[in-house]
Amino acid sequence: MKIAVPSMNPGGLDASISEHFGHCDIFTLIDVEGTVIKSVELLQNGGHEQGGCMAPVMLLKNAGVNSLSAGGMGMRPLAGFQQVGIDVYYNKGASDVKEAVDQIVTGSAPKFGEAQVCGGHSGCGSH
Repeated sequence: MKIAVPSMNPGGLDASISEHFGHCDIFTLIDVEGTVIKSVELLQNGGHEQGGCMAPVMLLKNAGVNSLSAGGMGMRPLAGFQQVGIDVYYNKGASDVKEAVDQIVTGSAPKFGEAQVCGGHSGCGSH
């Protein structure tokens, strides 16, 4: 499984999590087998300029990601992730990338749903 966690520079397992996936500095990508972390790589976030909210969705899809941990996002990118087959999990206040990954691999991270979707309030942009 390849998990993406929106994070702040410099990335890696100890990186701080970005509260909103589309506004992160970088995506930390973690390859996991069972509960064992096999590799960690970094992917620069291209932002929303080209392709709007779907640009980060397609960036992660093209990188082979199949799961994402997020604290916030709009309904449009959530629908985009669902459309391309990437499972989105709510990070439940994880303090760093490793904790967010642990939540997914142990099954304690709930699937992201309408209750977690940003409604255009400050910090989440106007999705």
